[in-house]
Amino acid sequence: MSLTIFREAGYRFFFFSREEERMHVHVISGDGEAKYWLVPEIDLARNYGHTRRQLKQIESLIEAHYDELSGAWKRHFTG
Repeated sequence: MSLTIFREAGYRFFFFSREEERMHVHVISGDGEAKYWLVPEIDLARNYGHTRRQLKQIESLIEAHYDELSGAWKRHFTG
């Protein structure tokens, strides 16, 4: 099961319910899929299909929505 946090610019930002403990977010679009670590800093973990330009845009969106993402993670995974 996955939990969508937000959608913007053609990207869907989400978590899987049963995953590793380190805070991260998955991002999917029609062009590919990526995973970003959120701690200790925003960092690309994996990329399948997104261009460098798209990755830069995705990272900017993560930065802009960081509080929303980290808050959703904490609510979802720590109750």
